[in-house]
Amino acid sequence: MAVIESPCILVCSIDTKTGYCFGCGRTREEIAAWITMSPDERRRTMALLPARLETVERRPRRETRRARMARERAE
Repeated sequence: MAVIESPCILVCSIDTKTGYCFGCGRTREEIAAWITMSPDERRRTMALLPARLETVERRPRRETRRARMARERAE
């Protein structure tokens, strides 16, 4: 079985302003279609990702379990 090249870094969260994933820069549609894309289509998409990631205004900040528990106690 062939390994499918992927830019995923397991930071799966979509920026609502740009529509790009904070981790990899792909759109939801590209993520969903990734498995069916040809290797050339994947490489073309991957070539676009660095520029897209520059347009994402902030990186998602994941809430730690400790911070979440402290917030819930305070509420």
